[in-house]
Amino acid sequence: MFLPAEKESLEEHYTPVGGPAKAERRFVQGHFATNDSDRFSAARMSAETNFASVLVVGTSASLLEAEVFAEVSRLDQAVRGLRAVLDDGTQIRYGDACAKFRAHCVPPNPLLHAWQRDPALDLGRVTFPVLDLAGHPVFLAGYFGGNTLGESAGRSRRLLASKAMHLLYFLQTEEPAQSERSKAWLTHFLDRFSDLQRSLALESIEVVHFTSLSRQLEFEATTMTVVPLFHMAYVLIILFAIISCFRLNCIRTKVGVAVFGVFNVAMAVVSGFGLMLHIGVPFVIIVANSPFLILGVGVDDMFIMISAWQKTSLLVTLRERLSSVYSKVAVSITITSVTNVLAFYTGIMSSFRSVQYFCIYTGTTLIFCYCYKITCFGAVMALDGRREVCCLHWVKKPDPKYASFKKTCCFPLGAVPDEDEIDNHPMNLFFRDHFGPFLTTTKCKLFVVLTYILYIISSIYGCFHVQEGLDLRNLASDDSYIIPYFNVEQDYFSEYGPRVMVVVTESINYWDEDVRQELEKCLIEFEENSYIDKNLTEFWLRQYVKYMQNSSQDLNNKKTFMDNLSVFLSMFPIFTYDVNVSSSNEITSSRGFVQVMRVSSSKNKKLMLVQLRDIADKCGVPLMVYNQAFIFFDQFAAILENTVRNVIVASIAMFIVSLLLIPHPVCSVWVTFAIASVIVGVTGFMAFWKVNLDSISMINLVICIGFSFDFSAHISYAFVSSSKTTVNGKATDALYMLGYPVLQSAISTIIGVCVLSAAKAYVFRTFFKIMFLVMLFGAAHGLIFIPVFLTFF
Repeated sequence: MFLPAEKESLEEHYTPVGGPAKAERRFVQGHFATNDSDRFSAARMSAETNFASVLVVGTSASLLEAEVFAEVSRLDQAVRGLRAVLDDGTQIRYGDACAKFRAHCVPPNPLLHAWQRDPALDLGRVTFPVLDLAGHPVFLAGYFGGNTLGESAGRSRRLLASKAMHLLYFLQTEEPAQSERSKAWLTHFLDRFSDLQRSLALESIEVVHFTSLSRQLEFEATTMTVVPLFHMAYVLIILFAIISCFRLNCIRTKVGVAVFGVFNVAMAVVSGFGLMLHIGVPFVIIVANSPFLILGVGVDDMFIMISAWQKTSLLVTLRERLSSVYSKVAVSITITSVTNVLAFYTGIMSSFRSVQYFCIYTGTTLIFCYCYKITCFGAVMALDGRREVCCLHWVKKPDPKYASFKKTCCFPLGAVPDEDEIDNHPMNLFFRDHFGPFLTTTKCKLFVVLTYILYIISSIYGCFHVQEGLDLRNLASDDSYIIPYFNVEQDYFSEYGPRVMVVVTESINYWDEDVRQELEKCLIEFEENSYIDKNLTEFWLRQYVKYMQNSSQDLNNKKTFMDNLSVFLSMFPIFTYDVNVSSSNEITSSRGFVQVMRVSSSKNKKLMLVQLRDIADKCGVPLMVYNQAFIFFDQFAAILENTVRNVIVASIAMFIVSLLLIPHPVCSVWVTFAIASVIVGVTGFMAFWKVNLDSISMINLVICIGFSFDFSAHISYAFVSSSKTTVNGKATDALYMLGYPVLQSAISTIIGVCVLSAAKAYVFRTFFKIMFLVMLFGAAHGLIFIPVFLTFF
């Protein structure tokens, strides 16, 4: 067994490889020290810290009341009273693991902490987003939500009412040993929080919780929710295969062959996944979608091969029958298999590891599926051919005593077939005698053209409204405790986003007035941006300028500037880790902070990131912006570019393959048209079904290329190869030959993934939604649009 034991990294697999924020983080980590045991500051951390978060929502109009604060205080004390016990009996208290500032745990909420120290504090005179406590500014942005603000009070406004409060318990992260102790406390917090909540019998407030471990733990648990669906999917596919291939004719029925065809696909999944795990390709959660897809796709070729076999005569030898089957379908199966594999392998170019791994697993498994189909499955069809011959001879053997019994059991609804009789499935006859002639009538063609115009207009409209990026809450199950947490956060705390570092990346002459003015000009440009709250900017140089001016010192003298800096930092220790002074007494880098706001949507996150980086790039001083959240925000800027690139490359590959392997240029043109049309349709209707363009849907758009090629290539090739003289006759003949196998392929794939619609996780439901659209639109193009459009040329 080579199942991976290591945890799946959300950052590594679901953020773009080589994203700008990762390089920015390396710079920050290399130039700015942190100290979470004595000088902790959340905004100054370059990576996510260990934390526990509790969101408190008041049941009354406002929680700025002493009675409500008393209840929140009881909750806070109960949380801080939790003790984790290690295997060796060591107890870990919150006070042992908490992040500290000047030897004290960083308070989970500054206003609550102030009230706990002084219950007489007037909660009716609180200002927001900055509160002046004993001459010290306290930032409340992010700690209170659902606010009602009154008149202005300096750079803030009076906080009249607040609906929600944020308690944030930061734990030490920097030292590995201490980080493990913090994680042990967090694990205990998760295990005990529900019981703690019930024991407190809270009346005035409702609470939800989350930790820095929650996303990873819930993400890993999501994988297990889909395991029971594997069995259901295989049962449904086997039933569909049996129903599709069953005949009231003991000679021509293909039930056993169909069951083996499904087993054949399972063998390919085991082979492909086994090989990938053996050579060490990481197994990420979205790869769990792959077996469902392969299950549906793998039986497609089976239906085509069985359809071709049933059109052979019992009179010829098995060798000739099998030769006839392969001569008719082997090239077609090979072309579609090659294009599907190519479509997936082009996904390896993606900047997202999760997409790369999914495409590697699926593409490799499809190679095994193709090899097993043209070898093992062909052999089983030949063996079943022997059964057909033996069964026919037994039925026709003169035996007056049992003749009636044999006919009744083996052919309850018909006579014994002749040896050279071609077995036409009723659905083939339906496409030849009813659907094809109806589709090629003038009125029906007009209706199809109008329907297509409506389809393409709707799709293009949807393309301009599809949302980009993966919401990380969607990686958890619907019943996870983190879902209500994110919902409350969205409802009450979405106004303020992260505090963003503005980093001066090189050594500059801070004592030069022109340089300071240029830097100030850039800061003002940041503050004037629509996504920045200009009242919450924090920059050491502004404070240092005031300090020097108040002490009548010469700012423009290098020696005076540098000599007073250490004194300033000792008086304002919060800035200690914002100025990087080298051994040669040069400021090699420094940083300030701006407050982002109104970035709850993926579109706003993307625009904010692009605009802030653009301001930094255009500044006359070398600047860089960074926040740990940018690691995930980078996906919003990369996802569209990756999707377009992958789709274009895969489409070009499909076009080249079709030109090389299909000796009819018209086929290549129509196949390329179908690929483009289906991609536009799927992308557009994603918006209507509220599916985001993210790494998961990107995979499906790559899949879309392969399937739209398959359906259209089969029908187009059958059209141009038809011996009929009229275009309507050619279209009807193409539908007669391959209409039913195409329909079977679409239905089998939908059945294979339909069980995912019952999954409790967005990851799997999204896969079902897009695959359903791919199959629906792909089949519609293959069975309706392409046959009609081909008759016009």
